[in-house]
Amino acid sequence: MPDLLVSLYSDRLDELKERAGLVGAAIRPALPPELHLVVNWVRERFSENWASEVSVALSRQPVACLIAVEGGKLLGFACYDTTARGFFGPTGVDPEARGKGIGLALFSSCLQTMKTLGHAYAFIGDAGPVDFYARTAGAIAIPAPDKGIYEGMLRSAPK
Repeated sequence: MPDLLVSLYSDRLDELKERAGLVGAAIRPALPPELHLVVNWVRERFSENWASEVSVALSRQPVACLIAVEGGKLLGFACYDTTARGFFGPTGVDPEARGKGIGLALFSSCLQTMKTLGHAYAFIGDAGPVDFYARTAGAIAIPAPDKGIYEGMLRSAPK
C-alpha cells in the first residue's frame, strides 16, 4: 500500500467538512482518563500495533486522537502526528457502525485539526483504502521505491 499526500489547503476539504457535519456521532478529542478504554477497544477490534499508536496519540499534549461517540458508545477513532509529524492515522470504525459516515467525519476532523496546528500537508502512511482518500480529499500517491517509514516494522497479527 502506498503512502499518500493530501493538501490541507484544497477546496475539497471544505466539501468534506460539510459532508462530515451530517454525521450523528459526536467527534471529539479523547480524554487522557479514557486511554485504557480507547486503547483496549482498538486492540480488540484492530491490532496491537494500532493500540500502541493510539497510546502514543493519547500521551501527546494536545491529545492527537479523536473519537466518535454516540449514546455513550465508542464507534471509531482517528489519530494524527503519531508515528511521525504530519501523518494521519491509524483510523478505524466499529464494523457495526460502518457506512454511516463516521470514518469520513473522523478523517475530516483530523485534517482540519492538522491544518489548524500549522500543517500544510497530511501524509497517510501505508494507506489502506486508497480510492476513498483520493475521492474524498484528493489524496495522491507518493512515488517511492520503498515502503517508507513502515519498512521493516514488526507487526502483530491483524484481528
